[in-house]
Amino acid sequence: MSIIRLKALRSLGPSRRCFSVGVQQEDEYVPVAQYPKILDTSYEAKQARKKEAKWKEIKDVKTVEEKQIKLNMPRYYGFKCYVFQEDKVPYNNLNLAQHITKTHLIPTRTLPEFYNDISVDGHLVAIKSQIEEALLIEYEGYKRNNTNLTEKQIEDALSSSIVKQLNRILINNLVEDNSHLLDTQVDYDARIEAFWYAGGMNPPLNVKKYRTGVEWRKHTEDDPVDRAIHYSGSPSVQLRNELPLPPIIPHSEASNPDFKVPFFKYDPRTVGTTTTHKHAANIAGYWPGEKYQFGLMSYHKRGHMLERNFGDEADAKEALHRQGILSSFGWLSAQANMLGFTTFNEITYPMVTQTVITDGQKFSFYLYQMNTILMNGDNYKENPLKNVCWAIPETELFEEIKDGKLVGFNDEVLKSLLKFYKNVPQERLGVNLRPYLAGEKIIANYSDDDKRNWLEREYKYLVSNRPRFKLDYEVYHWEKIYKIDHKTRPIEARRRPFELFVDPWKRTLDDRQPNYIPRKLRPDLPRHKGRYAKEYFP
Repeated sequence: MSIIRLKALRSLGPSRRCFSVGVQQEDEYVPVAQYPKILDTSYEAKQARKKEAKWKEIKDVKTVEEKQIKLNMPRYYGFKCYVFQEDKVPYNNLNLAQHITKTHLIPTRTLPEFYNDISVDGHLVAIKSQIEEALLIEYEGYKRNNTNLTEKQIEDALSSSIVKQLNRILINNLVEDNSHLLDTQVDYDARIEAFWYAGGMNPPLNVKKYRTGVEWRKHTEDDPVDRAIHYSGSPSVQLRNELPLPPIIPHSEASNPDFKVPFFKYDPRTVGTTTTHKHAANIAGYWPGEKYQFGLMSYHKRGHMLERNFGDEADAKEALHRQGILSSFGWLSAQANMLGFTTFNEITYPMVTQTVITDGQKFSFYLYQMNTILMNGDNYKENPLKNVCWAIPETELFEEIKDGKLVGFNDEVLKSLLKFYKNVPQERLGVNLRPYLAGEKIIANYSDDDKRNWLEREYKYLVSNRPRFKLDYEVYHWEKIYKIDHKTRPIEARRRPFELFVDPWKRTLDDRQPNYIPRKLRPDLPRHKGRYAKEYFP
């Protein structure tokens, strides 16, 4: 062998012999060939898989507060939300309210058959006289200073006082025979906020323009986009219990094809809805970890009806239906988030609430069963479940007050109220009420003081929806004229986001510098380490 050949062999390193192992595994061969799943490589399929992965990350978060923080992670300045307020009802807004809540409305003259088994005749006579006395005192016995109040504010203040007296009388008279009222929490003027995504509506013009500008996305120009919805309300009185109300219809019937939901494909701003940037806040009138997390019923004001001067009786009825649907769904959706569900993770059992809208004399009753909160993206069409709302039309409790007496007292209205109070919440046998919460469930159960305090501070700041201490980003008028429209400053340094092709509104929640720790407060650490406090983003 030549020297050159020998050097070449030595350069390959020490010689090794490889032998195949002759041991055959028992499960090495299977009767049917197993092939890996073939994934769709289109842009839409990739985006769908990314979304599903993010939704699973939110579902796997252990505690309620961390789920809400995780929900807010994509936006530092908050999401662009379409704002729906309880006491501001634009004209012709019912179809939109049904669309974004996926609600089938059932107008009915009486309560559903479910309430037929609840007897209230034994309490009617005793309670009726007390309610008449309370109404006379509220309407004629108190002198209120209404000098600086609008007509709406006067009616809301009066109805709020009447509702509180009604609630006190009904609970005091029914609690002896209805033990669930003894274990019920009552809230006054609670803060209710809910955040969710609704799909199915046409894309805005800027989205369509972007899609047509990209060659491989032109075919998606008219595909619907999700809208971030933010609801806020404040019921006069709300009642909560440790157990949920029983469902009115079985969960399996929620996909009944006879349940119809109006499809609203236009931008919500076309019917008077406004937009603003807000964090994803879900507040049910209590903090996470509260014992009484299931709503029984709530009373709502209707003073906003005095400001609706459209002269359309049909729209006035629709305005009340819109308020009943949004206030019921908003409260139940916020409760669901407190139980560990989110707008991306479906509820596993139906939730029910009872809603009363009144000014003290006129009463409208609503019974709402929430069967789904998954209505974003393709789920709006593919998810067969629908929410159901039973609406009893407006009825007067009495006709008028004449000579210090109530005239034309309506016993049927009082019977409906009594049935709402006597509807007993029940334990859901075999149902895990918090399936997506594990371990600690709430951050108060963490043993690490730093982590617990950091998470609580971050969560409460987000749900407060206070603005950042620095002003939001904006393009100044002189920049729009001299830099964007006419480009008259080409030599000036490019420092602004629009000059660097950066969208500041897409800044993530964790895109920030942690709090600095002074040197004297970290004596046990090296000089170059531990300068910044630890953060605990989920």
